Amino acid sequence: MTETSPAQITQGGVDAGGLTFAYLAAGDLADTAAPLAVCLHGFPDSAWTWRHLLPSLAAAGFRAVAPWMRGYAPTTVPSDGHYQAAVLGLDACALHTALGGGDDAVLIGHDWGALAGYAAAHHETPWRRLVTLAVPPPAALATAFLSSYDQLQRSWYMFFFQHPLADLAVPLDDLAFIDRLWADWSPGYDAAEDLPHVKDALRDPANLGAAIGYYRATLSGVGLDPRPEVAALDAAANGPVPLPTLYLHGATDGCMGADLAVAGGASLTAPGSRVEVVEGAGHFLHLERPDEVNALILDHVTAATG
Repeated sequence: MTETSPAQITQGGVDAGGLTFAYLAAGDLADTAAPLAVCLHGFPDSAWTWRHLLPSLAAAGFRAVAPWMRGYAPTTVPSDGHYQAAVLGLDACALHTALGGGDDAVLIGHDWGALAGYAAAHHETPWRRLVTLAVPPPAALATAFLSSYDQLQRSWYMFFFQHPLADLAVPLDDLAFIDRLWADWSPGYDAAEDLPHVKDALRDPANLGAAIGYYRATLSGVGLDPRPEVAALDAAANGPVPLPTLYLHGATDGCMGADLAVAGGASLTAPGSRVEVVEGAGHFLHLERPDEVNALILDHVTAATG
């Protein structure tokens, strides 16, 4: 297991896109000559999910920043209640601007962070390379839901989240629901170091409501941002990914079946793109196999583009 010194990671905050994002960082953020790496977490998770990767990115010369996503404490809960994937992608682009990113910036996303990455890749904000983990491009994801009983069964929680009972059931017994999701999604992984950070980000009802709101926006159209440019970005994200993209998937993922990795590869048409299935890892593959996953990510984000 990779050992990470807490001294290598700092915590801060930045205003971007009308929200105040709390973040973890490694590397000298003031050195704008260094390339920016933005790392986005998913559900149910926190910025601490990148604790192994951030120091590795910094050692490779990046200014590495992992924000808590919109609505996850201590980042602001947006008053507009907008949570669709394009809005998350715009958050990533706003962070790029606020942190002084250039045309050499890279974007890394897991789960919902991956969906944000697919949207951000179609925005005018310059990203050089993209890494996504555990969730394939939207077109492949939609096909899986329509054609796979097994995937529908794995995704039961998404449909449960559409019902008001979720707001009552998930917080019970100190968010034990989240403990069970992690156990189901990454079988055999000891998440004792991760779950306290996750629960801190979601324990307040406003934060938990925001996290569930991501799913309600996606499946029920609740609280969609009405701006035409947001709808256009959502639509664009359903097409081929325009950036050189590394897609990583755990072979034993209990949330998104590993067969999605093959389907997801069809949307990765930009030169330099590839799919890798990580054996012996589930949904939180970057925590379960940090040395292997870090090496794959660093190989991709440091490679020349062109």
